[in-house]
Amino acid sequence: MQPDFVINSVRTTQPTALDFWETARLLGFPSALWRLPNHHDKHLIVSLDKTLPRLSVDLEELPAGFALSPFDNLDTGTDSPARTLFMRADIHAVFSEAGPASHTVSPQIGELGEAAEQFQTLLTDSQSRPAPKRPIPSRPVPLPDPEAQDRYMQGVAKAVEAMQRGELRKVVLSRTKRVSFTDAPNAVAVFDQLCATYPTAFVSAVYLAETNQIWISATPERLVSNSASGIFQTVSLAGTQSALEPDGTPKRPSEAMWSQKEIEEQALVSRYIIECFKRIRLREYLEEGPKTIIAGNLMHLSTCFTVDTQAVRYPQLGTVMLRLLHPTSAVCGMPRDAAFSLIRRSEIHNREFYAGFLGPVNIDSSDARTTRYDLEQASAATNLFVHIRCMKLEGNVATLYAGAGLTEDSVPEREWQETEMKCQTLLKVLNEMP
Repeated sequence: MQPDFVINSVRTTQPTALDFWETARLLGFPSALWRLPNHHDKHLIVSLDKTLPRLSVDLEELPAGFALSPFDNLDTGTDSPARTLFMRADIHAVFSEAGPASHTVSPQIGELGEAAEQFQTLLTDSQSRPAPKRPIPSRPVPLPDPEAQDRYMQGVAKAVEAMQRGELRKVVLSRTKRVSFTDAPNAVAVFDQLCATYPTAFVSAVYLAETNQIWISATPERLVSNSASGIFQTVSLAGTQSALEPDGTPKRPSEAMWSQKEIEEQALVSRYIIECFKRIRLREYLEEGPKTIIAGNLMHLSTCFTVDTQAVRYPQLGTVMLRLLHPTSAVCGMPRDAAFSLIRRSEIHNREFYAGFLGPVNIDSSDARTTRYDLEQASAATNLFVHIRCMKLEGNVATLYAGAGLTEDSVPEREWQETEMKCQTLLKVLNEMP
């Protein structure tokens, strides 16, 4: 299903992403802004439902929109609680770096009623006002939590003991880091800076009107993707080290050294994906990896799995694998139920949407740099990512989330340092905002 209202705009005389974003916030409409890995176009959608529906994801049946799932969402189909938020693409804008593009308004815009007219009027009015000056961003100031390191390391030690007793093979324990600002950062400015800093990440900013939260992320981990031609992909991503040498020079991925613990951690994630394929009796898949990839300031081990769903006659593979995979062993553990239970007992914070999944569903992902965006020939695609390297912005306070994959060989001090490195993915950008 095509979105009801599509605008492709880069000219300064046309609405900008900031105009759309601020108009949605003023009216209390949820919105999502994103850029796919290695793409240049930026997409923004607005839902005219102020309270988003909760549903069990069926990728083949959903209209164009954006999904956002919490971590605590063991979706097994019709019998499980509906917890995934779905933001219908009532308004869809595409912003290209390739130069001026066409401005198209669907004739169906009038069918969306008063809310659509209200949005269009306010958006048009924003064009007649001088562009607001962006305030000089304030630097994030860490909020004190003197017991954080000891608390996390004690949790790691207890988890290692449980694994050494044979209760589970892997678990991911996370923590939070809170920072405050004198003035709340501009979410669109942060998004743009993340896009520039991390071109290979899925970068997003999501505004939830009902809770007045903004979730911002730059995640390297693809969970499930379905292309318009029926190509399914998922990725196992685990193992972490700095992408920089001690003197600050970049490391060469081909020369990265991985410990036995990190190799085994990544292999566990890959084995779980293969086990999911076996459960649905799927044998025709392509496995590529593991190989070292760079994700911002970090390196990871990654293996990509690809399936031609048309060749294997399995058009529902995306939905089936999504329900089998989430939450993946990369953010939960193995066995999944045992790891999930330990996480609930050990973590004092609510993960909320951290380690859930998010991304566009049945929305064209063609890049205007290589092909002109055309409403009549748009190719719908789904791209869902594991929601890591993220933060929740509430007013002047941001909560960052980071986790570390633990095995029986884990060393608490090293795992703490890994979470610190992961927090730097966003903190580095916040500290260097122009």
